Amino acid sequence: MILDTQHTQLILLGIIALAFFLALYFDLRIQKIPNILCLYVVAIGFTVQFMFFGWAGGLNGLLGLLTAFIILFPAFYFKVLGAGDVKLMMAVGVITGPELIAWSVAYATIAGGVTSLVLVLYKTGWQGVKATLVRYYQCFYVKKYFKPSAGEAAALRVPYAPALAIGWLWACSQNEEILFAISTFRYQFFS
Repeated sequence: MILDTQHTQLILLGIIALAFFLALYFDLRIQKIPNILCLYVVAIGFTVQFMFFGWAGGLNGLLGLLTAFIILFPAFYFKVLGAGDVKLMMAVGVITGPELIAWSVAYATIAGGVTSLVLVLYKTGWQGVKATLVRYYQCFYVKKYFKPSAGEAAALRVPYAPALAIGWLWACSQNEEILFAISTFRYQFFS
């Protein structure tokens, strides 16, 4: 059976959705995205790319992987993101290609700011945010770094997989090919 572009798109979306579901589970539960999950997604991504699109698909997958790496490695280097987050997006980039992964990361940055702020306010309240701002001011004024204390907002580890998933969903909602594939599927399935 030869699949058309819409069905192929839906298969790829399903694989990515499952990868994000598993990444969310592990990131929220143990604050770590397993390497084996990322490896499986990369392997499945390249297999599907070669199977459906041949060498052009493989090249597209490689470009998606490299795009995610180039964009996110500085965030990992400066300890803004964990390695698991970077590896997850590299794996997703194999399936989505460079354009969609770039938009996913851009939207995830916005979503990450919002989700991080909500989580920080929930866990530490305004007092934790105020304590962090005061500490930053003291660090700037004295020109010496002080470690955050336990009740501060800066002391929290924020899982970033939810923001990455939201960014991917947001990017998908702006992609005409994906929206067309979903609407075609809904029309065929529900009519």
